[in-house]
Amino acid sequence: MSASPDAHAHRCLSRRTAIGGAACLGIGAPLLVACGSGDSGSGSASGGSSEAPAAGTAIAATADIPVGGGVIFPDENVVVTQPTEGEFKAFNAECTHQGCQVTEVTETIDCACHGSAFSLTDGAPTAGPAQDPLAEVEISVSGDEITVV
Repeated sequence: MSASPDAHAHRCLSRRTAIGGAACLGIGAPLLVACGSGDSGSGSASGGSSEAPAAGTAIAATADIPVGGGVIFPDENVVVTQPTEGEFKAFNAECTHQGCQVTEVTETIDCACHGSAFSLTDGAPTAGPAQDPLAEVEISVSGDEITVV
């Protein structure tokens, strides 16, 4: 004796609902965790990591930034570059494509999430899906110290 078509449809719907719900939990929970700032001690109401460090914050020594490269400061969400000797630039380290933090500085500022790359000089996108430049962060260089203005 076989089940009626209505009973079978109900069973499939329930199975689909259960599987769909489990898939949402399996995918959604890690995404929600990934969206967290990871910065529980900042006291920031927004919770986002896209904020620049407070003005007057020294973030690096000039000797720490390689000529033709740069360094990412994840806690400050800033990347500092030195495109040519003695010329320092700073940008928000959040990729303009989907908000991942940039991951490496080579000849460009690179985001491993989707392959975007940005210019060391002006933060303009040079590769990948990002269409907008990285936001410039104003800095000052005094002696051998780089400070956010």
